Amino acid sequence: MRKVGLLACLLTLTLFSAYAGEGFLKGAILKIDMKDVVAERGGSNYSITLSGIKSSSHVSLLSLERAIKKAAQDKGIAMIYINTDKFSAGLAPMEEVRSYLKNFSKAGKPVIAYGTFFGNGSYYIASVADRVFLYPTGGAAINGLSSTQYFLKDALDTLGIGVQLIRHGKYKSAGEMYIRNDISPENREQYEVMLDSIWGSILDEIAESRGISADDLRSWIENLEIGKGQTLVDKGLVDGLKYRDEMEQYLCHLFGTTEPSEVKTVDIKDYMKKLKDGPSSKKIAVVYANGEIGEGRSVGVKIANEIAKVRRDSTVKAVVFRVNSPGGEVTASDIIRREIELLKKYKPVIASYGSYAASGGYLISAGCDKIFVDKTTLTGSIGVFGMFYNVGGAIKQNLKVNPVQIGTGKHSTMMTGMYPLSEEEQAWCQDKIEKVYDDFVTVVSEGRNISKEYVDSIAQGRVWTGKDAIDIKLADETGTILEAVEYAAKISNLKKYSIVSYPGKKSFKEQLFNKDDSDKNEPLVKSIIKPGFSVVARMPYFTFESETLLLK
Repeated sequence: MRKVGLLACLLTLTLFSAYAGEGFLKGAILKIDMKDVVAERGGSNYSITLSGIKSSSHVSLLSLERAIKKAAQDKGIAMIYINTDKFSAGLAPMEEVRSYLKNFSKAGKPVIAYGTFFGNGSYYIASVADRVFLYPTGGAAINGLSSTQYFLKDALDTLGIGVQLIRHGKYKSAGEMYIRNDISPENREQYEVMLDSIWGSILDEIAESRGISADDLRSWIENLEIGKGQTLVDKGLVDGLKYRDEMEQYLCHLFGTTEPSEVKTVDIKDYMKKLKDGPSSKKIAVVYANGEIGEGRSVGVKIANEIAKVRRDSTVKAVVFRVNSPGGEVTASDIIRREIELLKKYKPVIASYGSYAASGGYLISAGCDKIFVDKTTLTGSIGVFGMFYNVGGAIKQNLKVNPVQIGTGKHSTMMTGMYPLSEEEQAWCQDKIEKVYDDFVTVVSEGRNISKEYVDSIAQGRVWTGKDAIDIKLADETGTILEAVEYAAKISNLKKYSIVSYPGKKSFKEQLFNKDDSDKNEPLVKSIIKPGFSVVARMPYFTFESETLLLK
């Protein structure tokens, strides 16, 4: 159904007659009005805080997608009503959920969105609906995406802490914050291109859904022409302004009643619980690599062991490797990559990328049989860096303590973090970095069946959006995690199957006391006091919080 914002106030029941087949809709409203974050994996998370044990709930992205797709064919579901104020997800998951809402509408059932205020993310979701309504005193702040980066060199110099960054890749920017007090030209270039690509995809989708020009939409945003509710209506971005009680009555009218109690509703979470796979001797495994691939081999071994379980399970006929990681420690990443390589010998492995599959996150999955991405996925970052901290000067300057070290040779104290690396020692570290980079490029070359020279030309640590990654052959096509599962079933000739997830969910005790922090974001200053030299394949963190794309 075409959106025409100027006629929003004249909406009547006849607008939905094409959906109802008669005068009124029949069936139930599927309500997406939840407080829980849509995440890679569902369930409850627990953590210890100063105020006690804190719990939070997450809704599984895959389960949500399956529910919306099922509802499109369910005769008992007449429409979807989504309150975007409470919808919370990362940008790539939003893109995936939005695609299923769009397909729901194409199946001949209306989607109605309502909000008290629209930001970048909430309006991106709302705009796919057949009708978008806004609280009368509400408005919008659809202003674009931004990235904030923090540079610590001046602060570290003040403290007397030295940092030496050794890397391959002029775009490999993850360590720049420690050695610079401003952004490098290469880093600025890649961020500008990346943000413009993501924002362009969002604007194009909004414009298509609302039947307006993407150029007009961009102009309105750049000139701050949209913000107030009535302006949104006038521009065709919103179909009407309604109070909560008016919205309730509007929904009643669609079903030919004035009594809200006579309108049947189904909460999306309750609907999801009913969608359990029936018994099947054949399975598709979804293996999650979620979060940073932490330092040390133990993290890589844990995930690799889960992949090995899948390889040995004869009931698993295909695998979807869901990657949502900015990368991490090189050895841990390569342990995972090797296990995926072994798995491929026995069953098809399809990669599905979430918000990130960059650096180490790309390394572990570059050899998969097919790679699905979202347009807003951040991937690539084929590069490597190592950082060496020396705190001897800081100890002497701030604590008035003079460290004196005695060793067996001229390089025996190089990893203690008390002194800067000498030129000879830096060259030794650089040689390690070059070897890791060459291995990385080789993995990508063989996995994607492209030359090493070409990989090097698009590598150098540069981060790409999923949309651009397809063009440069780092990925195959856009697709959701559910579409990756369906593709895996298709190539395995599976008509009936069940979906199993790995690793298993952590218990209450494990969540509280497990020291494995591979799924946590890196703090602003990481391991400043920790001596040594670690080789890392990782990109900076992005999150989609407070309606803005931020560097965390």
